[in-house]
Amino acid sequence: MALRFEDRLGRGVVLEYEPENWDARWVWAKLRTEGRVRIAKVFHFDRTDLLGELPSDDDFENIDGFVYRFRFGSRRAGFRVIEGKRLGITHNVRIADALPLERRLFVAHRDMSIFRGLSAVMPTGGEIVIGGDEDGSIPIQEFERLLTKFPTTTELNRYARARVADVVGQYVDGMADARRHYEEYMNRHKAIGATGSLDTEELLEAELAKYQLIRDTLRGWLAAAEVRVERDWQQLLMKFLLLIFPKYVAILENVQIADVYSTPGRARRRFIDIALVDAAGNLDVIEIKRPRGGLLAGGDYRENGFPSRELSGTIMQAEKYLFHLSKWGLDGERALTERYAAKLPPGMSIRVTNPKAIVILGRDPTGGVGGEQAVDLEVVRRKYANVMDIMSYDDLLRRLDNVIASLRSRIDEETDI
Repeated sequence: MALRFEDRLGRGVVLEYEPENWDARWVWAKLRTEGRVRIAKVFHFDRTDLLGELPSDDDFENIDGFVYRFRFGSRRAGFRVIEGKRLGITHNVRIADALPLERRLFVAHRDMSIFRGLSAVMPTGGEIVIGGDEDGSIPIQEFERLLTKFPTTTELNRYARARVADVVGQYVDGMADARRHYEEYMNRHKAIGATGSLDTEELLEAELAKYQLIRDTLRGWLAAAEVRVERDWQQLLMKFLLLIFPKYVAILENVQIADVYSTPGRARRRFIDIALVDAAGNLDVIEIKRPRGGLLAGGDYRENGFPSRELSGTIMQAEKYLFHLSKWGLDGERALTERYAAKLPPGMSIRVTNPKAIVILGRDPTGGVGGEQAVDLEVVRRKYANVMDIMSYDDLLRRLDNVIASLRSRIDEETDI
């Protein structure tokens, strides 16, 4: 199909549509029988939007490449204004004159609607504004960046809202704005560093802002957990791991280790997604899964809860990594130190000495922290306590809440002095 925009000053915007490889009458048939038609799965028009005269049914037989012309938008103060109904959304759209109208602004891979994705993450009411300098508008360059990042068909359900919010959230009120909190923290942090003296209260305030940012960001992600996959959660938590677990000084990704046991007589390569190195050089493993479901299975065995399939599988995976690391010995320590020297503090060597694992996955058991399932989960945790720390995302939030509460208490004490 061919889509073109007639965009003339003072005359509004017209969308021209020329069907290709189809009988051109199908559009007119839709308008005549249903009173509306959808073009390219994105543009919605009523019969009253159709401009110009139509040929008779007999004349259609002799027309090659008939072009339909629809009223698409109006003009106002340097913008093209498009009613939301013409894009199948509730928000009206304003696009600055500086951005030429093209199909790619509206239609993504396989006829996905760009503005439907935007509308899904926008606050109720108001307009979607592209360009200009008014509050809440999305800069043209950021909108162009969104077009390059818009998901493919297979990614749509998982990523669309998350990616759109990440790209334009800093420009639109009412959307998650973790970046603003981060910038406020950084501004405060820089201001403190510029002073001649540092008092304890200012340092604690900076620490408080930092942990509030982490907690609020994590809560925001958990509120829409279904749109993100495991790798997204790994990337998010890796930004915060050294703050949440201050004993560690380095994060290593995609760590290659040797497996000399699975296939006798031949070493195999295995890869640990994320490993942590503490201040003494000791290497530990961390497994980060999606916050999907609980840590215990839905049923019970003789009134006892038992680990869910995902928790059992993650524990086994972590134990195998720890096993192969321990068996690799001095050769493994030398290989890892050489491979990751650039990510370690100067002069540090990696040591594999009774490595531990941290497992982060799932949500709290049914009934909360005081329910019967919580007791069963604690039994599972204690069973593996010597080799790994098992926590849910709710455990992580509680840990952050406790740190924040402690910092606030210390700030209050400093204020009273």
